[in-house]
Amino acid sequence: MTTRRSKPGARHQPAVALALAGGGPLGAIYEIGALCALDDSLTGLDLNRCGHYVGVSAGGFIAAGLANGLSPRQLCEAFIEDLPTEENFDPAWLMKPAWHEIGHRVSRLPQLLAGALWTWLVEGKPLSQATEQLGAALPTGVFDNEGIHTQVERLFSREGRSNDFRRLKARLTLIATDLDSGEATPFGRPGWDHVPISRAIQASAALPGLFPPVEIGGRQYVDGALKKTVHATVALDEGAQLLICLNPLVPFRADPKAARHHRIPSLVEGGLPAVMSQTFRSMIHSRLALGLKHYERAYPGCDIVLIEPDQRDAEMFFANTFSYRQRRQLAEHAFQQTRLLLRQNAGEISRKLERHGIALNPTALSDPDRRLLHGPNSPVADPVRRLHATLDVLEHHLRSGALRREPG
Repeated sequence: MTTRRSKPGARHQPAVALALAGGGPLGAIYEIGALCALDDSLTGLDLNRCGHYVGVSAGGFIAAGLANGLSPRQLCEAFIEDLPTEENFDPAWLMKPAWHEIGHRVSRLPQLLAGALWTWLVEGKPLSQATEQLGAALPTGVFDNEGIHTQVERLFSREGRSNDFRRLKARLTLIATDLDSGEATPFGRPGWDHVPISRAIQASAALPGLFPPVEIGGRQYVDGALKKTVHATVALDEGAQLLICLNPLVPFRADPKAARHHRIPSLVEGGLPAVMSQTFRSMIHSRLALGLKHYERAYPGCDIVLIEPDQRDAEMFFANTFSYRQRRQLAEHAFQQTRLLLRQNAGEISRKLERHGIALNPTALSDPDRRLLHGPNSPVADPVRRLHATLDVLEHHLRSGALRREPG
């Protein structure tokens, strides 16, 4: 795979910022599909030539890839496709047990047990208080995340790419959270740009409980989403005029009026995983909504475009976050749903984009046979989808004409 060349006639667009939120492997799959749809449906924007890329957790990997010249389609080849190339990402290296961390914690158990017995028997403290000390024997993460660093370092060490923030043509900021202070750390900013990009991605994606914290410069770092969802302030403070945000995780909204085969019973029927997923998604999405309102007030001259799944999209909600068997289907789904979002909101999105020399491509958006992937797993266009696409484009043209005729 070679680094992508810019689109003909494309120019560097320092006033355009791209902010990518986290969401684990599912989030990365969604963002790749959505970015491919944007790349396919917009004219005047080269996603490899934005002025600033901001990434959190899984979004950090995607942001760093774009900043390194990897096109959305190339990211799809590396992360989604099963092509026999040296740049493919093997999902197995995300699921290796953290034996070093587990061994370190187990080795401390005798000392901790002795301390607990001393507290209980000698100091006379309650047994519940004494046994609290044993919590330090539990590992901070069950999977080893060192492979994230080594695999990304290998990918960005190829010709034409860099694992050094300071050598990139565009701004790249990857957010992690300092475990001992709770503060966000913007890797890539002055004072933090000496850290390898691969190590910053590892730290930004270190979800507590799943992966151990990452030590950098004597400090421990965990997932950047603990503080904020997208951390776009770093780009807005540097003068971004157009902010495109991708957020893969949204709470599910059951629709009792949906067709029978799309109707979902109460989420409580899904047990603890469904309840926890809905809770987590609701928390981060409400925080994102508050953040976007703050951006609109604090940066009134900036246009913000949010790309995220429909909250009624059961396929995205019920997908296994760490399932790679579904990645082709989910990437195609994200591609098609993003195209649908652009068609349905063409008027509003067009007004924001046109101020920055960017436009929707009606021909691409109206093509019902447009696909991200080809092969036996690709959905086949049908007459109903063709009709819906045509009606969406017609509605867009009618709205645009009405807006142009409005006085003032």
